[in-house]
Amino acid sequence: MKRYLILENGSSYAGEGLGAAIISTGELAIQTGNFGYQEALTDPTNAGKILVFTTPMIGSNGINAIDYESINPTVKGIIANDIARNISDSKNFQDLASFLQEKNIPAIYNIDTRALVHCLSEQKTIKASIMDTDDEHAFDQIKALVLPKNKSATVSTKNAYAVPNVGKTIAIVDLGLKHSMLRELSLRKINATVLPSNVSVPDIENLRPEGIIISGGPGKVSEVKEDLKPIFDTFYQQYPIWGIGLGFLALSDYLNFELVELPQVFNGTNYPIIEQNSNQIWQVTMNIDQLVLPSSVQLEMSEEFYDLHTELLAGFSNQKHKVIATAFNAEGAPGSLDAISIFDDFIKMMV
Repeated sequence: MKRYLILENGSSYAGEGLGAAIISTGELAIQTGNFGYQEALTDPTNAGKILVFTTPMIGSNGINAIDYESINPTVKGIIANDIARNISDSKNFQDLASFLQEKNIPAIYNIDTRALVHCLSEQKTIKASIMDTDDEHAFDQIKALVLPKNKSATVSTKNAYAVPNVGKTIAIVDLGLKHSMLRELSLRKINATVLPSNVSVPDIENLRPEGIIISGGPGKVSEVKEDLKPIFDTFYQQYPIWGIGLGFLALSDYLNFELVELPQVFNGTNYPIIEQNSNQIWQVTMNIDQLVLPSSVQLEMSEEFYDLHTELLAGFSNQKHKVIATAFNAEGAPGSLDAISIFDDFIKMMV
């Protein structure tokens, strides 16, 4: 079945349709990882996006029960050069086409994804639609549609829930939480409670936490800072705080660090960062559109992590103020486990 990817700039790309036969509109986003398409599809940080996979083929591994980052994906569609239709014959795996149909996600393959990468290198944000036609009416529709704001509120849990264990107690403010992060905390016997993005200060205080995590998520700092400011005002320097992804940006903004737009959005598994003290280089997973201008940081840090592409600050730690912030996902998923020690560093802050 022929379907079309059309862009608000007037260009269109014809390919073969797969998955749900629906019309869908979202923000075009490049996914540079060569593996981990299931994690990318189910990552809440990709909410509202039409993901373009740059790897030549996806789908050959199928979908399994372990690698979900959320149960209900919130991506608006996927674009690929090729999608494998056959996987290993195992009841533990589902083929990608069936998964997309089940989750009501449209896909198009046989698309020149290199052209889309080039297009996004010239225009940072592009509205895109998966359609059945590429006529004038279709382009009128995409121009008229407005992309939703405050996406983190739509993917955040509406009700608090426990992830019980026998160790230290952590409160997690859910801006778009990944399951892999909960898994890593559970392996360290952390007793976690996941809270809505608009949680109140008294609700956090009632948990008597020994640390607070502000999770990653979709959207902009401006959309979450009003809800997070009372949390930072009350708990900064009182409890250890770890901001991840959008949480990194929100914490940096609270500390009056200058946020710089990246030339291209980082969304993949292959971003090198260097830790200033040790000169150790990690390959990390990031899904972020801003980093911190180093010269704007007026706080002496115990550790600083710099992105090697832009030389911008991608992470920091301050033992005195009990704060860690990482633009990258320490758990990978997908990606390497180079940064997994950040979990242990945060837990040590709670001693």
